[in-house]
Amino acid sequence: MGVGRFVYTPILPLMHTRAGLSAGAGANLATANYVGYLAGALAGIMAPALIRSRTVLRGSLLLLTATLAAMPLTHSVVVWGGLRLLAGAASALVFVVAAGSLLHHLREHPPHLSGWAFGGVGGGIALSGLLVLALRSAGDWRAAWWASAALAALLTAGSWNLRPEAAPASTPPGTTEKPRTHRWFGALFVSYTLEGVGYIVAGTFLVAAIGQGSPGWIGGGAWVLVGLAAVPSSALWARLGRRWSRPGLLLTALVVQAAGIALPALGGGTAAALVSAVLFGATFLGVSTLALATGAHLRFPRSVALLTAGYSVGQILGPLVVAPLIRHGYHGALLLAALLVLAAAAAAAVLRIGFPHHMVVVRHTKPERRRESSEGADALAPHSAN
Repeated sequence: MGVGRFVYTPILPLMHTRAGLSAGAGANLATANYVGYLAGALAGIMAPALIRSRTVLRGSLLLLTATLAAMPLTHSVVVWGGLRLLAGAASALVFVVAAGSLLHHLREHPPHLSGWAFGGVGGGIALSGLLVLALRSAGDWRAAWWASAALAALLTAGSWNLRPEAAPASTPPGTTEKPRTHRWFGALFVSYTLEGVGYIVAGTFLVAAIGQGSPGWIGGGAWVLVGLAAVPSSALWARLGRRWSRPGLLLTALVVQAAGIALPALGGGTAAALVSAVLFGATFLGVSTLALATGAHLRFPRSVALLTAGYSVGQILGPLVVAPLIRHGYHGALLLAALLVLAAAAAAAVLRIGFPHHMVVVRHTKPERRRESSEGADALAPHSAN
């Protein structure tokens, strides 16, 4: 999923220079991918049987790989948009099936273990970045897409026998009453939606922005660093959530991410680019982990579904919001993205005010283990939104 969804970022500069793709068209292709991702996520939410199907997982893996292999076969922006739309839907279904599987089978294990598994997205980003960096000297965007398809096929083979989660047990009587947490959840929803807008601008255009003011290899190298920093990030933030307030950690992660996004625009050069990559990679998965865990902690009905929808809508809006700014470069877009992430941090600061830290998530399997820290893994399970 990390390869299929995010390899577009390091390939984008090659498509600008070798395939004649304009900056505006590049933003539109990114938007098509995010629309597909929203559609796939909503399908998983509305039809829970999909996320428990091995056939859906395998079909989505094959479709995702096929869309990568088909990108070099045309110069049509419309066809590219359709392929990225399908890739978004397939990657969303891969994610919800895989997440449901690992969280179901690791339910009684420490939350940071699941965090390491989510770091696989970062691993896919790093591998795809290394692949494109190695092919950069050839300057062939087609070879980059075909190589990424081969890498995705290899990873598909490795995940072919993943077991989806089992059907959830029925909810015991007396566990449906929900506390009144609307004001805190509202602040969380606003924060996470704004994060979706700001994060995706950096996630799409960071390599191209760095490439404008740095040596050619720095952009691809920075993307590899993003992936490497993302691998341990979810596990790290999940572990920190056992010691400190999640709203406070969410605020911290968002401020750090905003600084990382703004760095290439405020101070060019190799050092700024590499520090930016590390800060961004170390926070974007961690923010998702913290936000979804906080929503579960609040026990707000369908919290994961609502937060995922808001985040996905934010991702769709991100490239559209900055499209007028990227005609003359990407620095203005990064600064706007950083401001949006700071606005998300302000909403997280509101979330901290009077936050009900005393609440616990009721576990239906082993009630005696009702520790607040244990809901971190449950928070990310797709079936918890149903």
